[in-house]
This record gives sequence, C-alpha cells and structure tokens, in this order.
Amino acid sequence: MYRKIEDFINVWQTEEDATVKIFSSIKDEYLSKTVSDNTRSLGRLAWHITQTLTEMGSKAGLVDADYLESKPIPSNISEIIDLYKKYSNVLAAAVKSKWIDDDLTQKMDLYGESWERGRILEILVNHQIHHRAQMTIVMRLLGLQVPGIYGPSKEEWKNYGMEPQE
Repeated sequence: MYRKIEDFINVWQTEEDATVKIFSSIKDEYLSKTVSDNTRSLGRLAWHITQTLTEMGSKAGLVDADYLESKPIPSNISEIIDLYKKYSNVLAAAVKSKWIDDDLTQKMDLYGESWERGRILEILVNHQIHHRAQMTIVMRLLGLQVPGIYGPSKEEWKNYGMEPQE
C-alpha cells in the first residue's frame, strides 16, 4: 500500500512507460487476435487496462466521470495508446492535486468493499501489471516479439551477448 503520493507517482510513471511499451509492440491486425475462446483478445486487454483508468478513477473520486465506459475497442493501437496516455496523466495529476499523503489511509467504498486510498493506488498499479502479463502470453502464443519490461525478454538476451535463458 502506498503511504506517499510521490512514491505512487514515481512507480506510476515507470508502469505507464511499460504499458506503452507493450501496447506499442502490437500491430493493428493483431488487436482482435486471441489464442482460445477463454482468452481475451489483445485489443480487449489493452482497452480494459485503458478503461480502468476512468472507471476506477471515477469511483475513487479522482476523475469526474467514467469517460470510456461503454466505448467500443478502438480499431487501431495508436488510438488506444493516445487514450491510455491521456487518462494515465489525468489520473496521476488528480492524485497529486486531490490527495495528500495523510489521505492515503482514509477508507473509501469501492466495489462493495472498504479500501484505503493507498490500497486503491496499489491496485491500479497491480491491475496494469496483471493484464500486461496476460498480454505478453497472448503475444508470445501468437508469435509476436515480446519486449522486456523488468529485464530482457527472450529475444533481447542477444543484445547482451548472451543466450536466452530457458
């Protein structure tokens, strides 16, 4: 759980960059691709990550409205990236302007539960990481190159003069 706004903002920027890196690795023709009937498409996953910024942001009182609710998945990744960046920045700016460190222990009702604001921020970060991980699995199974986020991906080991680890 976050106890300082600055800590969240620093992590959020890193995770935003990672999300954009994953999104940028997807070509438009792969947005509707999936690997099974029980798996979301890459476009659906990217759009879900993006929609959550205004959905959860509005429930937490950080964003005025759930601007992306009921909007269809855009047909090109550049539009998803643009909207993701826009609302990621809106969310981060709202956290900085509306909450202070002492607010992070205050509880709010979200999804029928009582969450501390610092926990809400943690879940926003973890939610992105979770769905990016799903995306990389789908990407790998579709034969797409997966960029490294927290270290090199299998394809990137050669850039370090090393064989990929198994």
